[in-house]
Amino acid sequence: MTRSVEDHPLLVLFLVAAVGYPLGRIQIAGVRLGVAAVLFAGLAFGAFDPGMKVPEIVMQLGLVLFVYSIGLSNGSTFVHSWGRTGFRNNAMALGVLVIAGLFTTGWRMATGMHLAGAAGMYAGALTNTPALAAILETLRGVGHESLLAEAVLGYTMAYPIGVLGTIGVLILAQKLWKADFQAAGPDTATAGLTNCTVEITNDAVTRRPVSELVRTHGWQVVFGRLSHHGELSLVGDSTTFALGDRVTLIATTDELDGITHLLGVKSDERLDLDRRELDYRRIFVSNPKVAGQSLMRLNLPQVLGAIVTRVRRGDVELLARRDTVLELGDRVRVLARRDRLDAVSTFFGDSYRAVSEIDVLTFSLGIVVGLVIGLVPIPFFGLTLRLGLAGGPLIAGLVLGALYRTGPLHWTLPYSANMTLRQVGLVLFLAGVGTRNGFMFVETLKQGDGLTLLLGGALTTTLVAFMATWIGYRYFKLPFATVAGMVSAIHTQPAVLGFALEQSKNDLPNVGYASVYPTATLVKIILAQAMLALAI
Repeated sequence: MTRSVEDHPLLVLFLVAAVGYPLGRIQIAGVRLGVAAVLFAGLAFGAFDPGMKVPEIVMQLGLVLFVYSIGLSNGSTFVHSWGRTGFRNNAMALGVLVIAGLFTTGWRMATGMHLAGAAGMYAGALTNTPALAAILETLRGVGHESLLAEAVLGYTMAYPIGVLGTIGVLILAQKLWKADFQAAGPDTATAGLTNCTVEITNDAVTRRPVSELVRTHGWQVVFGRLSHHGELSLVGDSTTFALGDRVTLIATTDELDGITHLLGVKSDERLDLDRRELDYRRIFVSNPKVAGQSLMRLNLPQVLGAIVTRVRRGDVELLARRDTVLELGDRVRVLARRDRLDAVSTFFGDSYRAVSEIDVLTFSLGIVVGLVIGLVPIPFFGLTLRLGLAGGPLIAGLVLGALYRTGPLHWTLPYSANMTLRQVGLVLFLAGVGTRNGFMFVETLKQGDGLTLLLGGALTTTLVAFMATWIGYRYFKLPFATVAGMVSAIHTQPAVLGFALEQSKNDLPNVGYASVYPTATLVKIILAQAMLALAI
């Protein structure tokens, strides 16, 4: 039976995935390992029989799919975050990761552990799979394949503490500094959208265009229907209010309270329930010509007589601002006259099947660009480093994701397709790493530095998490939920992000996560290689 399984590597692959994935969904102290549990399942299979191996090309394919998809989904947010605060936040992430690298080097020298194990410990303590991939590539490139198991051992010993330890530091910091996870901040404008009808009673806001009111007061709001002397119409930028008018608003609850106070009083009339003339519809964005365009550029009120009020992307509902850029797979809530809704649906595409498909041409071209970038040599103190399969596709994904499109070529993926590719890619890579190193992992563990790696990984995790939390919350004075998202990103750990989201009940952790995640990933890829290169 064992021999027949060895002869069918695809059978091994899917057995590992089938065993590991459900294990990752088991909660221990409120935390799940998630897809990372596939690595542990792969190690178990490989330890049982060294002949049970997933082909290396499958492992490499999985890594490329994973990092490229991450780049595409984070490119736009990452680029737009690089203002004054973006530079500050990323500089902080760079600083703590460099300190962690120095600490890991010092720990290796003090304990006498092998450099490959220390580098793997660094990647595991910071729960970064692409960094592990870079370590394995570097070892193969310099002819030290016998040390692969050492790196995997360091990673797997440190990884669980990398998850649990980071959450523990956030809990401790919250209690120590009496921080409020749910404290409001400037980034919560897209969380918890609701609508209401307001009667205009303040003469100071009449005879002034809506665009001027929004700009003057800095409102984060979308105006929908307007009832003027019983006649319904859509609110546009040039619309002016009169006393007694009733208007519908969409915003967060806190924002609505302030706007209502300035405009007048909340009305019991529900204009949004009157769908005889003006109606709404949720429509899929599946037209590639629309994706990558901002709502301001689409100019829907003039072109189609329609207003987009909300954009649902994945599980998050966003306020439809003028600068909101639509992506394939978004669901937009459109308000228009009933006889115009079919034309609006045609304009956006509204095809569920289309948003589940991938443009194979642009997807393949993007990966080709990433693979070429990964081959470019980078001088480093007389040594030569490469971004490799982990860093090159990530860089390409970030750039192309920020561009959205180049002429007729549309680079980004629909949200659902991106998430699927990302998950599949990570499963392929982790199953490959586990099965190919399981046997040597056990042998190394018997005679290696298991306890030293465990302790060193715990100290590295705690050091990074505490430093980042202190700097972000106590020094930069950022909302604690935003800091928690940044700490999650510095550890590139979705489980920690999930914990922060559960505690905060708002979108602030996502904002912090997206602002530093790409930098953290790239820095760890480079530092992990540098630690090896300087010691080999």
